[in-house]
Amino acid sequence: MFKKAVIVVVALALIVGFAGCAPAAEETPKVEQVLTYNVGAEPQFFDPRKATGIPEFTMLLNLFDGLMRYDIQGQLVLSMAESYDVSDDGLVWTFHLRDAKWSNGEPVTAYDFEYSWKTALAPKTESEYAYQMYYLKNGAAYNSGDITDPDLVGVKALDDKTLVATLEAPTVYFTSLLTFTTYLPINKKLDMENPDWAKSADNFISNGPFTITKWEHNHQIEMVKNSNYWDADKVKLDKIVFLMVEESSTELMMFENGEIDFGNNPPLPEMDRLKSEGILTISPYLGTYYYMCNVTEPPFDNVLVRKAFAAAIDRESIVTNVTKGGQLPATAFVPGGIPDAAPGAEFRDVGGTYFEPYEPEKAKQYLAEAGYPNGEGFPEFVLLYNTSEGHKIIAEAIQGMWKDTLGVTCTLTNQEWKVYLDNRSKLNYQIARAGWIGDYTDPMTFIDMWVTDGGNNDTGWSNLDYDNFVAIAKGTGDQAVRMKAMHDAEDILMDEMPIIPIYFYTNLNLIKPYLKDYYISALGYTDFKLAYIEEH
Repeated sequence: MFKKAVIVVVALALIVGFAGCAPAAEETPKVEQVLTYNVGAEPQFFDPRKATGIPEFTMLLNLFDGLMRYDIQGQLVLSMAESYDVSDDGLVWTFHLRDAKWSNGEPVTAYDFEYSWKTALAPKTESEYAYQMYYLKNGAAYNSGDITDPDLVGVKALDDKTLVATLEAPTVYFTSLLTFTTYLPINKKLDMENPDWAKSADNFISNGPFTITKWEHNHQIEMVKNSNYWDADKVKLDKIVFLMVEESSTELMMFENGEIDFGNNPPLPEMDRLKSEGILTISPYLGTYYYMCNVTEPPFDNVLVRKAFAAAIDRESIVTNVTKGGQLPATAFVPGGIPDAAPGAEFRDVGGTYFEPYEPEKAKQYLAEAGYPNGEGFPEFVLLYNTSEGHKIIAEAIQGMWKDTLGVTCTLTNQEWKVYLDNRSKLNYQIARAGWIGDYTDPMTFIDMWVTDGGNNDTGWSNLDYDNFVAIAKGTGDQAVRMKAMHDAEDILMDEMPIIPIYFYTNLNLIKPYLKDYYISALGYTDFKLAYIEEH
């Protein structure tokens, strides 16, 4: 029964994914197999246990191989795991590993996985995504320091090839979780001898389709085919060059000049032309673009202020006149495309919407009730976003809406990716731009990030009832109970509004037509394991 439930979830996950496919090539075309991809930013962390951003995910998931992986049809398939068994109660998962090597030729073992997972949970690692492993028995207790013995955590290698994971509760999407970066293996010996191995290409060891050969910080990362990869015969690209060009207009110029083959940051002012010329690729994206409030300081510690700012945003105008990429106004936090408990039902349809896309009169009313009628006496404040022409244009539009509807004055400021993330996590902001892409196809990937002191809860917000609903959902395998608890949690989140949803994403890319057999996941990353460049 449990395995069938997993298959249902995976099948529904296929709704959201995009593959650049061609008829199967019988042999690699005789053209240089070098792909240039603009990832847009220097990685904040390049250790899979600590990575948090989409740029890191795309690179890490081409460097490493987890127990499971998505193929280019979006099917969840075995990867480092050759097979697995699940106990009747759904709590004990036993994985049998295939013969595989690290890029330095050493064998990948179950002990590497055990070490990686336990150290990801160790408090000293300070992984913002440690909560992704709270599904393991005692994972949360070990991460919080309530227990200190790692042997009590629910993962153990029985021998080189056998890994046993014991869960807190049955988790129907556990195999999907195993594709996530936090569950990737790292080389135990390397990490123990050199904890700084992930900061340069010099000592980097991976077990995936590619391995790093060059890292010029804030400029580019080069990867080459990993000859020791267990599935190396299927890897056709010889090299991938990841560039870190932040400006979308520069990315487009380089794309049109033939300097890059793939970019994921097309400039918003060019959307109409790119669509009319068939250059823009639009695919599903399971994510929400939103603004977050620092609720620990005035004036955004006042829920009425937060509701006023949310209601004053004209979301239809944003997606129609600014982003123009098929996005939808977000009137909730969890996007569409995720199954609910009943067969065929979607979580978003069941939960409905929480507000209209634009409610100017309500916005004025909320702000007046907060003590700032027509914006009188409201302090000037700063809206923070990470450097991007697109984020700037959106911020300018919303800045104008807040001025026109609420009469408040907002200053915009931008920071490069790593500085922006650091300031967000330290609550060094008032309102900040943010986006969240699902880690797996379940509402929990959007709901559990807002628990008290959650690693990605960069708002300072806390609600014990919310925490309790998340705990209920995580503590049961009953789908009806799980979904009800997550709907209850979202009710609280949208009532107290530490975050302001703006639109539901689509995935916009510039991709040369000669690139084939790549896979753009609706979960945010792009897999080039099977990709190749066609003669052109």
